[in-house]
Amino acid sequence: SGPTCVLGIDLGTTSVKAALVTGTERGLALAQSCSRDTQAHSDSLGAAPQGMEQDVQKIIKALNECLAALPQQQLQQVTHIGISGQMHGVVFWKSDKGCKWSESGTGPAFEPEQVSHLVTWQDGRCSPTFLASLPLPQSHMSLATGFGCATVYWYLKNSPDFLKAYDAAGTIQDYVVAMLCDLKKPLMSVQNAASWGYFNCRNKSWNTDILNKSGFPVHLLPEVGDPGSIAGRTTCAWHGIPKGAKVGIALGDFQCSVYSCLTERTDAVLNISTSAQLTISMPLGFQPPEAPDPSSAVTYFPYFSGDYLAVAASLNGGNVLATFVGMVAQWAQELGFQVQESAIYPRIIQAALAQKHSKLSVHPTIFGERHLPELLASVSGIGASELSLGHVTRALCRGVVENLSSMLPVQQLEEMGVRRILGSGSALARNEVLRQEVERIFPFPVVYGKDVDAAVGAAMVM
Repeated sequence: SGPTCVLGIDLGTTSVKAALVTGTERGLALAQSCSRDTQAHSDSLGAAPQGMEQDVQKIIKALNECLAALPQQQLQQVTHIGISGQMHGVVFWKSDKGCKWSESGTGPAFEPEQVSHLVTWQDGRCSPTFLASLPLPQSHMSLATGFGCATVYWYLKNSPDFLKAYDAAGTIQDYVVAMLCDLKKPLMSVQNAASWGYFNCRNKSWNTDILNKSGFPVHLLPEVGDPGSIAGRTTCAWHGIPKGAKVGIALGDFQCSVYSCLTERTDAVLNISTSAQLTISMPLGFQPPEAPDPSSAVTYFPYFSGDYLAVAASLNGGNVLATFVGMVAQWAQELGFQVQESAIYPRIIQAALAQKHSKLSVHPTIFGERHLPELLASVSGIGASELSLGHVTRALCRGVVENLSSMLPVQQLEEMGVRRILGSGSALARNEVLRQEVERIFPFPVVYGKDVDAAVGAAMVM
């Protein structure tokens, strides 16, 4: 038999990715990977216009397409499967009718059967007023809209009959693990449970007393286990992966992304893609506080082996630049010119590279922040000579990086022993101005190109 092969899967917001990782003498190596856009966005009639839902059928279709595209010979060598996906989100299903298996061109595959839409982490149906009406969780994480338990409370209040149709719930990655292993009750990692709210990481248990008192359907909550442990074994030869392959308990995509690149405790990971995160590992033995500080910009995420990550997770990253480009394109159109957004990007970056300095100050939080939802963006220091596209773009890129460093300040990084920064994410890769600003604001060597990859991270954990 060939080398052991591990399959890593990441069920993302826009795409599904599968990676085959093989063990070599020099450690793990990526053998093959494949990704497919899910195009799963779906109108959420019950919670419009703030709702954000995805069609689970389309996500699983993309997953099946990914696996069908990987080399059969290597899939037949797979002994372990690691699965990560969007934290916070929730999907409901009927435990004995969650899926149906059928023969596909590459071996047995499953399709969703009695399964709800996935309400994603971006869902906005829980207003601040609604969240304030819920019981206070006993947890180190503040509750936010898009968190699994908050969404269940929303259904309980607004559409209780909806919940009666289902007896199981989990994240989308928990659903896939439950289907592969035919789990009677879903199993969830501490990572995903913490991101649902109403979960106490210190004693690794749901706040059942608090939830029961308020009529929450606690029978829907999954069992919880440690990240890195095995949830079960495949009950079918899935796309040629042997029956009986070990499937790990589903993980958070954020933790897996970090795991794929963080090797030293003295590294910080700075990721700027759609949104942005700055992450450091906490010292061994760190325990999060009993209760969250709602005004704090830093959240502690459970990692692996009882460790925690300190994360400044900003809602404002590449999406801010995309919005700016969209605005420029729209202005041009209103003036009677047709300009493609793809043509604007390289030009504003060129213009900004020529403007090293700008007195303009942009506070770029057009999407708010979880700890300051009402504080939107502003521009100050606007002088007549600061109005060129180059000045504005330079100040905007600086603002995005400064916003992150205000959430987790340099002084704190130095006190935590950070020695270098690993820069990753599509926005950093494509935008030299952003990279210059990262190097200007952070007094550490910055290393790029170690791409974060949740699917690879999920495989490495196994």
